Amino acid sequence: MEFGAVTCTGTTNTCHWNEVLEKHYNYTGKQYGRGELKPESIAGLFICFLIIVENLIVLMAIWKNKKFHMPMYYLLGNLTLSDLLAGFTYMLNIMLSGQNTLKLTPLQWFVREGGVFITLSASVVSLLAIAIERYFTMRNTKPYPRAKRNRMFTLIAASWALSLLLGALPIMGWNCLHNLEWCSTVLPLYAKSYIFFCVVVFLSILLAIVLLYGRIFHFVKSNTQNPTCVQRKPYGHRSLKYMALLKTVTIVVGVFILCWMPLFVLLLMDFVCPVKECPVLFKVDYFLGMAMFNSLINPIIYTLTSRDIRRAILKLLCRRCLMTKDGHVRNIGIHISFTKTDVNRQGLETTISSGNGITLPVKSIYPKLKLSVIA
Repeated sequence: MEFGAVTCTGTTNTCHWNEVLEKHYNYTGKQYGRGELKPESIAGLFICFLIIVENLIVLMAIWKNKKFHMPMYYLLGNLTLSDLLAGFTYMLNIMLSGQNTLKLTPLQWFVREGGVFITLSASVVSLLAIAIERYFTMRNTKPYPRAKRNRMFTLIAASWALSLLLGALPIMGWNCLHNLEWCSTVLPLYAKSYIFFCVVVFLSILLAIVLLYGRIFHFVKSNTQNPTCVQRKPYGHRSLKYMALLKTVTIVVGVFILCWMPLFVLLLMDFVCPVKECPVLFKVDYFLGMAMFNSLINPIIYTLTSRDIRRAILKLLCRRCLMTKDGHVRNIGIHISFTKTDVNRQGLETTISSGNGITLPVKSIYPKLKLSVIA
């Protein structure tokens, strides 16, 4: 017996499961593919390869540098790990899609889609975990190392537990195997109610991230404008450092919104649109690709905005050309010299941090600046 591009030569159960998948795909109108990989699928595989390589390099840099063995860097490493796994699972998803779709049982199909869902969810929840850690670190002027370490492990464990739970709900029964009318067009074996629930969860996480960083910004700004706080050098310097960190946070959260919001809107359309009434739902691969692009761009943001991570990565990739004879890293940075006054003839190095909880210089703004790059 033949079902689409699959010929059933084995047991009756195998043919039955192929029939189930084909029935759901035909009902929703989504194509499962009959030929070779499309050009966009090949491009997706290449992007996934870049995601894996980039995040693996960042993970190795964090692991090998003892200076990064602290709670905030471990949370950053958790985000990097989730992005790496997202690239890997999406690569497997592409390879098992198309003409291979009808070769899967419903359980295998749920695992294929759930793997991508879990890792992308972990990436989103990890951003929330970092925001929570930054908030409590900023509010607590005397954090205890053991308390921070315990909070870090709790946040990491909670992020993966929530992601695994969300991804496993369809396997646990929240699907439309016995009710075609409630099937999602984007994911034909998922229930529309499940898709809507996940979008609400993700939007709530995004709102929580924005609110937390808004509270941090208000707290830091109010203290930097308070003369009594500024005069307390450790606290004033700490506040200035966090103002610099918030600039990077704005970039990270902004990129996250740009990459994920189109997919959220598409999934909301999937919930409200009748079956086969919204052709844009059949273009979900492009919207998912934009969400995956967030996992590609995150390591680039951290590398460009954190001098320590940038140096650790360069040292990892090109140790000989960056090390001096006495074993120190060559000085690479942007220096500013003042042409109007002699306030600082040596120049000021300007960097911004990715929010790693370390002390970094803050950019100074002064008229008529002369920039020079030294290495």
